[in-house]
Amino acid sequence: MEKRVVLFLVLSLGIIFGYDLLLKQLGYSPFSTSPILDQEITTSEPAKGHEEEMKTSPSPVPDSIISSSPSSIQPLIEEIVEIETPLLRAGISPQGGVITSWELKKFLTQTADSQPVELVYSKGQFPGPLSVQISGNESANQRLRQGLFRVQKDFAQLDEGHPTGKVILTHESSESDLWVQKEITFHYDSYVVDIVIRTRGISENLDVILGTNFGVVEWSQGFIGLLGSAWMIGEELEKKSPEADAPTLRRDGPVRWLALQDKYFMSVFIPENANSLFSKLENERVVSAGISLPGGSGEQVHKTKLYAGPKQYDVLKSFGIGLEDTIDFGWFIYGSWSIVKAVAKPLFSILRFIYEYTHNYGVAIILLTLGIKLLFVPLQYKSYKSMQGMQTIQPKVLALQEKFKDNKEKLNQELMKLYKEHKVNPVGGCLPMVLQMPVFVALFNILYMTIDLRQAPFMLWITDLSIQDPYYVLPVLMGISMVVQQKIMPTTMDPTQAKMMMILPVGLTFLFVTFPAGLVLYWVTNNVLTVTQQFVTDRYILKKPRGGTTAHSSKENVPGSESGKKKLSSPPSGPSSKS
Repeated sequence: MEKRVVLFLVLSLGIIFGYDLLLKQLGYSPFSTSPILDQEITTSEPAKGHEEEMKTSPSPVPDSIISSSPSSIQPLIEEIVEIETPLLRAGISPQGGVITSWELKKFLTQTADSQPVELVYSKGQFPGPLSVQISGNESANQRLRQGLFRVQKDFAQLDEGHPTGKVILTHESSESDLWVQKEITFHYDSYVVDIVIRTRGISENLDVILGTNFGVVEWSQGFIGLLGSAWMIGEELEKKSPEADAPTLRRDGPVRWLALQDKYFMSVFIPENANSLFSKLENERVVSAGISLPGGSGEQVHKTKLYAGPKQYDVLKSFGIGLEDTIDFGWFIYGSWSIVKAVAKPLFSILRFIYEYTHNYGVAIILLTLGIKLLFVPLQYKSYKSMQGMQTIQPKVLALQEKFKDNKEKLNQELMKLYKEHKVNPVGGCLPMVLQMPVFVALFNILYMTIDLRQAPFMLWITDLSIQDPYYVLPVLMGISMVVQQKIMPTTMDPTQAKMMMILPVGLTFLFVTFPAGLVLYWVTNNVLTVTQQFVTDRYILKKPRGGTTAHSSKENVPGSESGKKKLSSPPSGPSSKS
């Protein structure tokens, strides 16, 4: 079978199976802090009225968190606290002091009701985001899970006039000296939240839970890359979710970040002093993850950042810690290839550059595909020329194969002599395809993985390039273009093989029915351009030879054959067979 087709089949089967670095200067709210952080936050003298208010509150707040400027503090809250910014709408429960809701206002579900995307997993009694637990102290952990945290917040809504705001959750035990406080700082223009966790009376390690499927919106969307947990310890990136035979994964070392992710969204902890992490399989396709913080005597302070939002490449890259690599640009067949990733990143930049002018990702895909096709015209020309040469001598090749079918060594010698005589390279037709393959795979990854195409319209019935064509028009066009392409491309296959290869367009058409419309649009565009290029090449550049013999009957001019005994002044013309 023709090697070009084999390579295409391998690629097809492989496809089947297989913010800102500098944040704005923090505008601290007028909460007081523990003595450890007094040097970090500028405070003023406390107002008398507020001191009296705090003294008369139902449950005394430790001195370390009495606010120094009480005018903006709201009364203590015993119900779900709602936080709203232009980007998100979050909910925090006093019970356990956990995040119960995290809606992304600018991203809608790909369903008929089109509700804001919810990142918090609510099915089942699993640890919620920002849960804390003490290693080896189950009684304390039960109090931390079921007990009420005192909640205070210094804002109603965040906007340009009030860009940052804090929520403080405090828990203290009447049965012990256990005291835990979570200080959460929101920013009106960012998905990043600054978290400070202060503890007393905890000498053991403190586990802070990132959440359970927090950030995993749609598990079934995983086709490239890995869903679930991912992390970086030191400089080593690992994407791995626990499995049934090993339901808990633990890694020790300096944790740079820990994430839970799906195709388009993620949540991630970026801690300052975590010494280990864990990922736990709670249920089928339900994964919890968290970081372990060192305990100690006295008051301990732990800082981390939480990012919970879309997997936007520039935003993730701005952290400077490798978060952008959770978008697997380098996927190919069974793993991630650096050469594909190296090609994909500049192509992605070019795609977005074109979009800035077209404001339509469908048009941008077409223009990018056209540009790549023009770039590879010289290579494609050499490929066509080589395949046409092989097509010309194909009758002789078949005759030699028949003559020396029992002598492989002699057959190889005669074939090499034939190729040299006619100046034909048998691998010349597939080498350009090999060189182009990283580009094709890189484009596939970009169009499948990036959130930029999510809910991006093209035209007419294509209102979302990240989901399948609802009327299957693009897949059908792709199948037709593949048939036409096979019909006009030069080939060395016999008619029986050519008929068998017609199964490929049919199979790929049914496969691509489920693929995102942006991907199919790219494939259709590439096929149409290939057909056009072949037509121009055949008619105006490399005109097909006229007449000649067929691959089945001609053995003339083949060394050793009867008709080959007559020396011809020029090599015979090959057939104009088409696959």
